[in-house]
Amino acid sequence: MIEVHDIHKVYPLGKVTVRALNGISFEVKKGELVGITGPSGSGKSTLLNLIGLLDHPTSGAMSIDGEDVLHLSEMERARFRLNRLGFIFQEYALVQELNATENVQLLTLARGMDQEESLKRSEWILKRVGLGDRMDHLPNELSGGEQQRVAVARALVNEPSILLADEPCANLDTENSRNILELFASINREMGQTILMVSHEEWHRDYMEREIHLIDGKIAKDEWYRTL
Repeated sequence: MIEVHDIHKVYPLGKVTVRALNGISFEVKKGELVGITGPSGSGKSTLLNLIGLLDHPTSGAMSIDGEDVLHLSEMERARFRLNRLGFIFQEYALVQELNATENVQLLTLARGMDQEESLKRSEWILKRVGLGDRMDHLPNELSGGEQQRVAVARALVNEPSILLADEPCANLDTENSRNILELFASINREMGQTILMVSHEEWHRDYMEREIHLIDGKIAKDEWYRTL
C-alpha cells in the first residue's frame, strides 16, 4: 500500500543545511496500525507530511496504492489527498460556526457528493465514533475529546485508503487520549483502516501494531508488537 524508498529531506537554513530525513525506506501494508515515534526533531512530522503529499522530498521514491505519487501535478496531489487520504492534526481544525455534522460534511461536499448522501454519510460516521447525540453541537459546545472525535469522523467520511494522524492526542488529557487511541484500534480492527500515527508518548505503544522509531532522520527501530 505504501512504499517508501531512500527518502531524503533537506532544508536549507541560511548557511546551515538541516537534514530532516536521511534515507528512509519501509513498506506499510493495508490494514496496519503503525506508530511513528522518536524524539523532537527526529523527522516524524516531516515523514508524515511527505506521505500525506503536503511536502516534497529532496530525493527518493514513494508510491501509494501502486501509484507514483511524487510525480503528480499539484492538482493531482490535491485530488489524491481529498479522495485517498484522511488527516487528523494536533489542533482539531474545526470551523467554529458549523456544527459537528456540518464540519464532517465539508469533505463530502468538496468531493462532489449530493446533499442527501452527504448528510446520511456524515451522520453515520459521527455515530460510529460515538457522537450520535452531539451531531448538532457547535465546537465550543464540545469537550476536547469530542472535538477530536469530530476530526476523526471528518477524516474517515470519504473512506480514505490511509488515515494520517499527527500527534492526535497532544491537546488531550490522559483519559481522552486513551479514548481516542481505543477508537483508532477499533477502527483499525473492525474497518480494516490503515493508520499511521505520530506520537512521542511511550504508553501509546500499547495501541500500536507496529512502531517505526526515528532518530536523527533515520529508522532506528522497526518493530512489530501484536495484532490488535
